[in-house]
Amino acid sequence: MGVYTFVCRSSGEEWSAKQLKGELEASAATPYELQRRLVAAASAADSAAGVQSSFSMVTPNSAVFQVIIGAVGGGAAIGGGAAAGGAAAGGAAAEAPKAEEKKEEEKEESEDDLGFSLFD
Repeated sequence: MGVYTFVCRSSGEEWSAKQLKGELEASAATPYELQRRLVAAASAADSAAGVQSSFSMVTPNSAVFQVIIGAVGGGAAIGGGAAAGGAAAGGAAAEAPKAEEKKEEEKEESEDDLGFSLFD
């Protein structure tokens, strides 16, 4: 798995990018075309399958672009094991709020046991 981070800048009508730690560079007329060229350059440098990318504008004339090669996306599951693991984790997360609700209910009941109410 390889992670490639680029600093992108616009100078008038052209966008250019340089890898933060490395030698990869590209330029294009639009940010979209620049992203396509950077993904192609990173893919050529790393032969692993699967590509994720993230483009974040910092100012109207600069951005950070990150390409991750060899990463499996959020919805993908290999052999079904990842999907089962995700479902189990989601079930555990769903049970946690129920426990918190019970604690809140117990607090409300204990206030009623004092024999008076603050709103009488």
